[in-house]
Amino acid sequence: MHKPAALALLATALAPLPAAAQALIDQCVAHTCKARLSPGELLDEVQKLVSAKRYAEAKPMVEALAGIPQLTFHYRFLTGYIAEQTGDLPRAVEMFRAILVNDPKQTRVRLELARALFAMGQTQSADREFRLAEADRDLPPDVLRTIRLARNVIRSKRAWTLNIDGGFAPDTNINNATGADSVTVLFGPLAIPLALSPDARARSGTGHFATIESGLKLPVGGGVSILGDLDASKTVYSDSRFNDFSYEIAGGAEVALSQTLRVRMQAVGADRVFGQHLITRQFGVKGGAEIDLDSASRVGVQLDIRHTASPFDNNYNGWQSGLYATYERVVARSIVASGGVFVRRDSFRAAPYSSVEVGLLTGIGGELPAGFNVAFGGSLSRALYDAPITIFSPDPRHDWRYSLRATVGNRAFNWKGFSPTIGVTWSRMDSTLPLYANNRTRFRFAIARYF
Repeated sequence: MHKPAALALLATALAPLPAAAQALIDQCVAHTCKARLSPGELLDEVQKLVSAKRYAEAKPMVEALAGIPQLTFHYRFLTGYIAEQTGDLPRAVEMFRAILVNDPKQTRVRLELARALFAMGQTQSADREFRLAEADRDLPPDVLRTIRLARNVIRSKRAWTLNIDGGFAPDTNINNATGADSVTVLFGPLAIPLALSPDARARSGTGHFATIESGLKLPVGGGVSILGDLDASKTVYSDSRFNDFSYEIAGGAEVALSQTLRVRMQAVGADRVFGQHLITRQFGVKGGAEIDLDSASRVGVQLDIRHTASPFDNNYNGWQSGLYATYERVVARSIVASGGVFVRRDSFRAAPYSSVEVGLLTGIGGELPAGFNVAFGGSLSRALYDAPITIFSPDPRHDWRYSLRATVGNRAFNWKGFSPTIGVTWSRMDSTLPLYANNRTRFRFAIARYF
């Protein structure tokens, strides 16, 4: 099914506007006509004109609704609907989003927004809106079937994503270092405490950052799509020794084995530069599978295997691999919750730096009234190292690792498509070797745009 057919089906499935009837304007023929209408009567006249597809005549009357506070919803919906029907899709998206800012539970509006985004070619954004709408248990069966058809069309079409943000980031530990003032070293039977250099201890600072996340999905037939991804992030400080730049590029393919099961595999390469030094260079593969259990939930599995080369310290040369399993569910009309488990193996040249880590992941986020988008998440993990660092301890290192994060944005405030976001991430590592224990809190004050 091609895009116009899918859009036409969705338009047919959505509840129609009131049936057309003779409008007051038809009674004013060949002479000037004045009428004093109540807000309800004015709305009734507008609906008659819109139902009859007389959009040019309806527009000035819709604008009159803008000055009636109790009809704000109707003004925005009718303005968006007329814009959608007359080809002004950006205006339609603007109006439908404005309604959802105040009331994210308006499923009919979300479906109209998804349809407009789909027509504009913003298929990933459209699929997100369709998925949230699909979780509404009050939708008629014919609308649910049409939504699923539209989502199948989206998966078969070329899709791209581009998210960018930038701002400033206060950080309590820009070098991710220990908070300890001293370290105990072992010389045979002697344990000698040594003071740490200030450069080896945690330092705070504020940096300026920018990030980009982009992806392309290009169908080539037979349920096969070519995938390409590029993610990059850079943070700059007044002291360039702590500048942090990283990027990852990946390319491969996805195969749709059924309407609910998709598998993918990509080659991946990544670099990280800290200060003036290349810290790691990686290459490898990552792949995974996703299965939709029903309209509101899905399970995903991801495998990531990479070879790491560290020009900065070749003791970290070796292989890193991870296996992740996640469950995601729409728990309300605009809220998505997720949980997962992971196991990770670092097998480096130096056994004291090699480890196994096992952990839990959780998160919840979505849209709230007044335009707010919120997300909360966290992780808990245990890491066990292969061998001791004998200068510090006769026993291998063991770590507990914790993290919490929260992000709040607001799309009601918009400048050229950019909206403000505030985020905070807290992380802590408790280690049997105090040198490796640390605590870090990072804030991000940014403007972000999602294409």
